[in-house]
Amino acid sequence: MARYRFDEIAFNITDKRMPTPEDKELYIGLEHLDTRCLRVSRWGSAVDITGQKLVMRKGDVLFGRRNTYLRRAAIAPHDGLFSAHGMIFRPKTNVITEEFFPYFIVSNYFMDAAIRISVGSLSPTVNWKQLKELEFDIPDIDKQHKYAELFAGIDSTKEAYKQLISATDELVKSQFIEMFGCIAKEEYRPLSEVCTLITDGTHNPPKFVDSGIPFILVSNITENVVTYDTPKYITEETYDILMKRTPIEKGDVLLSTVGSYGHPAVVTDERKFAFQRHVAHLKPNRSMIDSRFLHAAILSTDVQEQIEVLVLGVAQKTLNLSAIKRISIPLPTFDQQKLYISFVEQADKSKFEAKQSLESLDVLYRNMEKQCFC
Repeated sequence: MARYRFDEIAFNITDKRMPTPEDKELYIGLEHLDTRCLRVSRWGSAVDITGQKLVMRKGDVLFGRRNTYLRRAAIAPHDGLFSAHGMIFRPKTNVITEEFFPYFIVSNYFMDAAIRISVGSLSPTVNWKQLKELEFDIPDIDKQHKYAELFAGIDSTKEAYKQLISATDELVKSQFIEMFGCIAKEEYRPLSEVCTLITDGTHNPPKFVDSGIPFILVSNITENVVTYDTPKYITEETYDILMKRTPIEKGDVLLSTVGSYGHPAVVTDERKFAFQRHVAHLKPNRSMIDSRFLHAAILSTDVQEQIEVLVLGVAQKTLNLSAIKRISIPLPTFDQQKLYISFVEQADKSKFEAKQSLESLDVLYRNMEKQCFC
């Protein structure tokens, strides 16, 4: 392997222009980039785009330099405009191939280094001045071709499993409409009435430690379940202080509110954790609603459309607490809720094997990545 500074590996594309009304159809913002996923599956803005944006070309690598801990990088699917809160990279092909370059950018090897130089507490951001000076060991061109082919094969298989899971989720949403679509909108109930508490995580970043109680981020719930893989930890003492404001317990629901907003996740165990301000905390009224039904209701097409209307901002769309309280959902009887939950549980069983296969592929991918950048 040879060692290079990042500005010897990649061009930082800084071309900008003011958007036209037509640009909003193909515009890509940070909210369109998913954690550890090179594929952009959605784009466009419902409102006119304002301010200068970066000019991207199909095949460019889009990097979310803001909130770097979310590990967002993707390949531009078309020409157009990209958020000025991101960066656009193109490979210097005398050092790194076009096929291998995206896998290098999305790797833990690169992302860990970028996170280390992020500055700011609320929205940690990477600056080119520091990034360009970082040094990386890059495999020779022959090995790059080999690894790029292997990474692409794993990605293709993972995408097939993701599509299977997505199709199952769509079936679940269709069942929700079939069972509860006849409930009149005037009979819907706002979340403020079906939850005893709606708040968010701490607004003051706590003191972090190397190990301890997980401090979870938006990226920990974007798959609509809670995960605890996080680079941030707090002490028992800090946890006790934070829990006075957000007494999280099994059966509560978390909801992402910034960036990848609108993702709910049910707390399913007694494990201790705390969470950032971009995660909302919903405590269902157990006498009115089952948390699993609340989770499904938030994922329903109708509620997701409400969320799209309620989010504020352009570059960094946000679903604030007052908006969450106004979200309205159907509230059938407990027997009807349980009937629907039973259907969801059957669908979850069919997704389980696909998710297990995805996890195995992720392990294989990360092991190959370690070999590649060892």
